[in-house]
Amino acid sequence: MSERAVILIVDDEISNIEIMNAILEDNYDISFATSGEQALEVARSILPDLILLDVMMPGIDGYEVCTRLKSDHLLADVPVIFTTGLDDQDAEVRGLSVGAIDYVTKPINPVVLSARVSNHIELKRFRDQLAQMAVTDALTGLSNRRQLEETLKAETSRLAPTGDWFSFIMLDIDFFKLFNDTYGHPEGDRCITMVASALARAVHKMAGVTARYGGEEFACILPGADPKSALETAKDIQSHIQALNIPHSRSKVSATVTVSMGIASAKTQPDMSGNLWLQHADHQLYISKKNGRDQISIIEF
Repeated sequence: MSERAVILIVDDEISNIEIMNAILEDNYDISFATSGEQALEVARSILPDLILLDVMMPGIDGYEVCTRLKSDHLLADVPVIFTTGLDDQDAEVRGLSVGAIDYVTKPINPVVLSARVSNHIELKRFRDQLAQMAVTDALTGLSNRRQLEETLKAETSRLAPTGDWFSFIMLDIDFFKLFNDTYGHPEGDRCITMVASALARAVHKMAGVTARYGGEEFACILPGADPKSALETAKDIQSHIQALNIPHSRSKVSATVTVSMGIASAKTQPDMSGNLWLQHADHQLYISKKNGRDQISIIEF
């Protein structure tokens, strides 16, 4: 494995944690918790790749911990293997019914534990890869439109209670159809890839999210960015793309590839949907194109 998986061991008996740690520590990074309450807190802080969860614990038992994990959007996909001295079918069925993926009985058999953990870690990596492919644009490696819209909704909802600034940029490669007609689709794909790379570099320092919205259109999510910061970021994007110096002999505004941009900025409020930023930014992009392209238009609403 190129990167060590993180396993959270939850057991109120330290001796059991020590046994499982000794079996697994050569291949995985191990964290532990000794109660259900602590397990939930640690899990949210480290986002483990797998949880080994004791059933019988004082306070919140393993069944309740697993139920809460599966209702948490951050942790719902983390596989849970129950570890317990209970060796009866009813206990196993109950564990699986609340979301556990497997069951290991005590005393722990090192070979069985290693095999079960390895199998489920690999399955999770595979599922994560498939999930990432589903939200990634194949040509550029940026987020795709589906991921962009999900992130836009999540980030505006996250910031709404605090009333923080939020900005959204939409941009379009100017006269891209003429570029494709002149240089061919392979060069068109290369142009899109280069612009995507420049865009990601320019937005990186703002901890923003970049996406290919479709065709030659891109978008940037800038949580916490006020209008001034968003405009500065847009100018950085413009500079990065100009520095690529991609020839465009049929452009009507420049001898090289340029972009038009639209920015929407506002302080988040609970009744404002993410689509509101998208609609305003799209309209500003339209204004930039109407005004001659290679332009930046911004609205604070």
